[in-house]
Amino acid sequence: MESTHLLSNSKKRVKIHPHTVTAKYATHTPYSPQPGVHTHFPQPGDDGYDDAPSFEDFGSFLEETSDRKQLMETKRWPLTLFGSRDKDKDTSSKPQGAGGGDGSEGGAKAGKGSGKGVGEQLASFGEASVSASRLTWVGLLGAALAHGGLIVLTRLASERFSLGPLFLLLTRSIIQLLSVAVPLHRGENPFGPEGYRLCLFCYGIAYSLSLCCAYSSLTFISPGNATTTWRLATTALSATLAFLLLEERLGLADGITIAAGLCGLGLVLIPTTEESNADSPADPVVFWRGAFGWSLSVLAGLWMALALVGYRSLKERVGVSTALFTVSWTGCLLTPASLALLQEGWSWPASAQAWVLVLGLVACSVAAFLGMTHALTRLHPALVSASQSLEVPVAMLLHLAILLAPTAPEIVGNVMVTLSVGWLVAMKLLPSRGGGRRQREEYEEILDSPIK
Repeated sequence: MESTHLLSNSKKRVKIHPHTVTAKYATHTPYSPQPGVHTHFPQPGDDGYDDAPSFEDFGSFLEETSDRKQLMETKRWPLTLFGSRDKDKDTSSKPQGAGGGDGSEGGAKAGKGSGKGVGEQLASFGEASVSASRLTWVGLLGAALAHGGLIVLTRLASERFSLGPLFLLLTRSIIQLLSVAVPLHRGENPFGPEGYRLCLFCYGIAYSLSLCCAYSSLTFISPGNATTTWRLATTALSATLAFLLLEERLGLADGITIAAGLCGLGLVLIPTTEESNADSPADPVVFWRGAFGWSLSVLAGLWMALALVGYRSLKERVGVSTALFTVSWTGCLLTPASLALLQEGWSWPASAQAWVLVLGLVACSVAAFLGMTHALTRLHPALVSASQSLEVPVAMLLHLAILLAPTAPEIVGNVMVTLSVGWLVAMKLLPSRGGGRRQREEYEEILDSPIK
């Protein structure tokens, strides 16, 4: 009896059943066996059976074939610091199979990995994913707290030390230029990898324009209204732009939570009786001044939404430190132009307290940027922006402790924002273990099913 396999013009049909996996082969025309010829498909344990790659090799395969590693190895910038490039040369020049130490170490690792069961490996991967998600959300909440402190520090610097908002933004950008040391130390080009520099430049321009518009609006409207309008526009527009440009959709629960947060921000924007009487449309100068400030806040939200979506598309190519340097040097270009356009007077800190306030403002801005940008590598841009809405109630509490008391609509709106962000975090983190357990059970069911 002769055994043969089908030719390359055959097709394979696979049916997956909860208990069986059936594979059938057929040619383009109905196949009829020839007399004396038997078609045999090797089963597990037979000679010629080609098993699938083991699960423990999947992690190393993914690491070796990832686009980010290939990009880092092939597109490293020649300028490096502290001899990092020499290290790479030394490690890459070693033959992989020559020495017995590397082989024995790899064999020990392979043996250790093969000794673990698939369930244990999946459990460890699930726990690592949950831990990474928790760290991401902790960073996001820390960024929201830093944003709230940033609002209060900006207001204090403007009211007590007569420091203009755009001057504070320029000082931030200049000090943040020191972040160039991180990509240089890693052997990366601080202006981004080749082929993505234009996209990175557009991201930096959009982010810096957003900050310039937001800080310029503080000259025309109150800081609370400017911040709330900016955050509301950023969240709504980032959800829309992510769907249109990246085809990333929000789930139903996420959409409801974000909508509740936006309603809370809208309640915060309800004017009080004193503000309505003070901003009566009888004075056209006051009316158009306020309208220009509101327009700048909405425009700042649009530019920030574009920046969030832009970095979301570059998350695998551009590191957080490179993004921070890009935002810093583009801010150094656009902020002086905004100063000249609005004719804002130049102010300089004249006391040690003012300098401490400026340094604290820079530290808060860097912490907020790092937490928010790192979260964009894992989360939807609208979820990142919605979580940053927590800055509004944080700023309200700080204002209550330092400056003034909030109104009733502000309290209700801030409570709604806090509850929406808290529910969003709980919804993302609490069910993660159950989801990972279900995925492990499904995977084990597929592994245990016979192949017929």
